Amino acid sequence: MKAILGKKLGMTQIFDEAGNVVPVTVIEAGPEVVTQVKTVETDGYNAVQVGFCDQKPQRVNKPLTGHFNKAGVVTKKYLAEFRTEEGETYEVGQVITVAEFEEGKKLDITGVSKGKGTQGNIKRHGHHRGPMSHGSKHKRLAGALAAGTYPSRVFKGNKGPGRTGRETVTVQNVVLVKVIEDRNLMLVKGAVPGNKGGLVRVQYAVKGQDK
Repeated sequence: MKAILGKKLGMTQIFDEAGNVVPVTVIEAGPEVVTQVKTVETDGYNAVQVGFCDQKPQRVNKPLTGHFNKAGVVTKKYLAEFRTEEGETYEVGQVITVAEFEEGKKLDITGVSKGKGTQGNIKRHGHHRGPMSHGSKHKRLAGALAAGTYPSRVFKGNKGPGRTGRETVTVQNVVLVKVIEDRNLMLVKGAVPGNKGGLVRVQYAVKGQDK
């Protein structure tokens, strides 16, 4: 599986062995605990459900409280599910840490991008502005959206102003630069979606992995 939940802490920079500056994102990954193991016989597919970040029992509803009690684990704030590969075996209550990840490997990281609220068509879609000459009343407004007489309506799907950001985004083939086991930290090269404190899913890259 080689997957773990984490929390984005922010960005910094480190130096590699050659003395070059490497911009990195710091992720506090795990430890996470296995709360449920799904199999083809019982659920129709193989997967592992994991919990991350301890949560006060009074903040968890009764169905989830029963779920955690059945697994014999402390209540968690986040739950996620990862598909397992053939031959992989996990047990309920097993703890997964950053120690299972190798430095230099490539990762796929999924997070929720920063929300930017309602934006105009220029910032949202990169449209060109209107003429900036004196007397122009069409500087940053949307242009014509439909023909006049026919079809006399705006087709669905036209790009215009609206809410921007706060979407699930995955960055692929991000290099894992360094693992700090005693602090549960992963340093990955480059930027990662989301704001500080946001939840991210980290797993080995599906494509482009160095053998």
